[in-house]
Amino acid sequence: MGLLDSVVGMLSGGPSAQPGGQTDLVHSVLAMLAEGNQGGGLSGLVARFQQGGLGDVVHSWIGPGQNLPISADQLQQVLGSDALAGLAAKFGLSPGDVSGQLSHLLPQIVDHLTPQGRLPDAADGGFGDLGAILARFQPR
Repeated sequence: MGLLDSVVGMLSGGPSAQPGGQTDLVHSVLAMLAEGNQGGGLSGLVARFQQGGLGDVVHSWIGPGQNLPISADQLQQVLGSDALAGLAAKFGLSPGDVSGQLSHLLPQIVDHLTPQGRLPDAADGGFGDLGAILARFQPR
């Protein structure tokens, strides 16, 4: 089973769902990408990657083709240690564990949310709220 299958399983309460574990981290990532989020949603995340010199990495997740990998250290550089420490405290994990898990989850999630190879247009409501994002992961 691929990572995205695991993510879908977690979101639907399938066998990969673990209360207080990776499922909660996935929900936090999806909330971070939702429009109206304090961090600016996916557009804000892309801007942080560009400012951190990793614009090519995040654009590979959005565009067609192979997703470039990101290391836990690079992710910490982009998101900031405060944000990772907050997630770590929330889930009872170390910041290194959170950044390690996010380095695998974030490319897959962003790739899945951008099947047309582009950011959603803010004029069209972007991704919408968390509920709208979660609906994109439901089996069709």
